[in-house]
Amino acid sequence: MILEILTPDKKIFEGEVTSVTVPGKQGSFEILNNHAPIISTLDDGKVTVRSGKNEQFFTILGGVVEVINNKIIVLAEGVVA
Repeated sequence: MILEILTPDKKIFEGEVTSVTVPGKQGSFEILNNHAPIISTLDDGKVTVRSGKNEQFFTILGGVVEVINNKIIVLAEGVVA
């Protein structure tokens, strides 16, 4: 799967991933390969990006996630450094 994490200012991350966990409004959820198409609002919280055995973490300030055809786009209002 391809993941992009974008803010209004810049692209924070782009790359091939095996799974992503995002902070949804109803609780966090994980996106895996061949996930059904979805658009969901996001709360402030941690985005966990897994690629093989590697994990990266980003703390976002709300936003939206869209998943279509194994492409995940996280449009974050901001990212905490």
